[in-house]
Amino acid sequence: MQGERYSRQLQLKDFGPEAQAKLTKAKVLVVGAGGLGVPVLTYLNAMGVGTLGIVEEDIVSITNLHRQVLYDRDEVGHAKLDIAIGKLKKQNPDTELIPYYDFLTLDNALTIIKGYDLVIDATDNFPTRYLINDACVLLKKPFVYGALHGFEGQVSVFNHNNGPTYRCLFPNMPSATEVPNCNEHGVLGVIPAIVGNLQALEAVKVVTGVGEVLSGKLLLFNGLDQTFRKIKFKAIPANLRITALQEAYGFACGFDEDSIETADFEKLLDDDIQIIDVRTVEEYGEFHLANSINLPLERIEDWKNTIDYDRPVYVLCHSGSRSLEAQSILKAYRNGSNIININGGIEQLKRYAIKY
Repeated sequence: MQGERYSRQLQLKDFGPEAQAKLTKAKVLVVGAGGLGVPVLTYLNAMGVGTLGIVEEDIVSITNLHRQVLYDRDEVGHAKLDIAIGKLKKQNPDTELIPYYDFLTLDNALTIIKGYDLVIDATDNFPTRYLINDACVLLKKPFVYGALHGFEGQVSVFNHNNGPTYRCLFPNMPSATEVPNCNEHGVLGVIPAIVGNLQALEAVKVVTGVGEVLSGKLLLFNGLDQTFRKIKFKAIPANLRITALQEAYGFACGFDEDSIETADFEKLLDDDIQIIDVRTVEEYGEFHLANSINLPLERIEDWKNTIDYDRPVYVLCHSGSRSLEAQSILKAYRNGSNIININGGIEQLKRYAIKY
C-alpha cells in the first residue's frame, strides 16, 4: 500500500526507493502554520516525511482564508494547530504529527529544535527568524527560509553543510518600522503557496540529497512578471562560531518586565486602563478594544504628547511588533513612565474571546 501511495515518486530515476526511505526517516520542524506553513505541511505530509513538528499559537482568522487554504469559514476562531493536525492526519495517517501550541521563544527554541533534522521557517517576523537561525547554528541544523512581500517572495537554505547562515545575508535585524508586514501592506493569496512549495522542495532536497540545494543562494520570485533571480552570497566564518543565543530577539522571542501576556491583560479590561492601539486606521476600523485609543505607529511621534504618562500605558498592535517599537519611542520620550507592551497583540487576544 505504501509503495502504491508513493509510486509516482518511486518511479523517478533520480529519486526512487532510497530517497523515499530518507523521507520516511526524516524529522522536520515547521515553525508556523499560516500562509507559508500550509503548503509546506500539506506537501511534505503527502510526500511521506516521517515526522512533522508544527509550532503554532495562532487561531484562524477570516483574513487568513484567501491564502491559508487548509482552513475554512466554519473554523474561524479555532486554533490553527487543531485544524491542521486533524486534516493532515486524514491526508496521510502514517505521518507522526507533533504539535507545539506555543510561539518559538528563547526558553523553548533549543529544546524543540534539537529533536529534528531540519527546520522550515514559515514565520512572518524577523525576531523569530533570527532566533531560528542562531538555534540552528548552535545545534548544527539546516533551515529553509521563505519570506513574502506583496507580489514577491524569497527562498534560501541556511546552515547547510557549514554553508552561509541567515546572518551572512542579513547581519542586523531591522526595526519594526523598517519592514512592512502583510497585515499593513497585504499579500496576494497565491504567492505564499508558490513560495511555500519552493520551501517544501528545498526541504526534500536537503533530506534526500537529490538535486542542488539553495545554500549560498537567495532565490527571488516576482509574481507580476513570473521571473526568478538568484543572488549568491558567501559564509562569514564568525557567524558560524556563535556559542549562545542572544539575551533577547524582540517581540516574539522573549520579553522583559515591561510587558504583559494576553491572558493577564484580558483580566484588566473591565478596569479603567489606558490602551494605545498603534495599528493603522484601517486595521483599527475593522475591530478594536472599546476603551482603546488609535495612535498609528507612523504618527506616534506627532501624538506622543497627548498620552497620560501619570497612568500605566498599555501598547497594542496586531501581533506585538509595532507595539514594541512604539513602547521604545514612548519610553525615550518620557523616561521612567510605565509603558507596557501587550505580547501577541490583537491576534492573541482573540484566543481569549475578547469582545471588540
